[in-house]
Amino acid sequence: MIFELAAFVVSVSLVLIFSRKSLPAALFLGALSLGLLLLPLGEMLSQFVFTITEPSIVLLALAVGIIPLIGGTMEETGQMDNLVRNLRIGKKPFLAFAPALLGMLPMPGGALMSAPLIEKAGKEIAAKLKVAINVWFRHILLLVYPLAPSLIASAKIAGVELYSAIAFLFPFFLFSLLLGYWFFLRKAGGKIDYSERFSLKWLLVPLAVILSAPLLDFALRAFFNPQIAEAATVLAVSFGLLLAFIAGKPGTKRLRKVFVEMTPWNFSLIIFGMFFFLHVFQASPLPELLAALPLNAATLLVPVGFFLGFATGRIQVPASIVIPIFLAKYSLASMPLPGFAVMYFSVFLGYAISPVHPCVSVSLAYFGAGFSNYLKTLAVPALLALAVSFFLALSLA
Repeated sequence: MIFELAAFVVSVSLVLIFSRKSLPAALFLGALSLGLLLLPLGEMLSQFVFTITEPSIVLLALAVGIIPLIGGTMEETGQMDNLVRNLRIGKKPFLAFAPALLGMLPMPGGALMSAPLIEKAGKEIAAKLKVAINVWFRHILLLVYPLAPSLIASAKIAGVELYSAIAFLFPFFLFSLLLGYWFFLRKAGGKIDYSERFSLKWLLVPLAVILSAPLLDFALRAFFNPQIAEAATVLAVSFGLLLAFIAGKPGTKRLRKVFVEMTPWNFSLIIFGMFFFLHVFQASPLPELLAALPLNAATLLVPVGFFLGFATGRIQVPASIVIPIFLAKYSLASMPLPGFAVMYFSVFLGYAISPVHPCVSVSLAYFGAGFSNYLKTLAVPALLALAVSFFLALSLA
């Protein structure tokens, strides 16, 4: 038992350490180390082959690889700029909504695109608050956006239906909005001065591109109920990408630039890495051993999830670790939806304030704020949210 648990600690440590450099490589390295220590070589290879050939995983990886191309195409062709310039919704809603819109589509260095908008709209706001606004609202839609890769993958690992998970996460989303308004936006007064004329066309066209994929995904699942749900997602995001092409009309050279800058293969490899780690874990002796550990559900889902989110600055890595342990401990094929929601929200909170979260570091640099001041600004709302999560987790036991 000691050797098996040590092997698990080693594999998780490798994931945590190397995820700062390359998340796909970290996940594969963690899975390989766990497999080499606890499984016959043939069994580990079998799990690898199953992971890269299982239709639902392949389709999920394809869909997650397409999603950043939509955002990259919209940014390269100016559609995102047009959308933000025509958001005439008032100062406080703008400070929340603009970074949230840009956060809907994963893009490397995306926080640097929303930071100038926060700077322009909130000139009188303290630097530490600008960082908090940029990070908090940029990521808040990860709780409910059906095309968020972290949410798609976490729901898949947990064995829960995506839109059912979103329904349970929605109260946490509203609570986060309330916290963000009270602690970050409440005192932001004044109006935004616009130099450009309002264009309804350049408000609606990019909005249609962004919303087309999740709406089509939901419709295909609801009305056609495909045997492999991920097939609907592939069709939906492909349609969204097509609309982005039609609306932006990028040439071949610009498309090549988008493909290189967005590294869609990296997003796809994350999915394969997550499931390879999961399958090796499930095939090892660890599920039975971890099930016997004296760790209650509330502690596993909330403090452990929060710590891993804070330590890694990721959502996918903590989900890849916490969910398999939970399923093994309670001998479940899928997580209860309330437990999944509490876990995901707790990981999100750690991720949102983590110093190794790239969006935090680039926002601190852009606004010239120190991490200690940022942490003090986030501490009260984050701890309040964490306390609520822990109380809810205790009530689920």
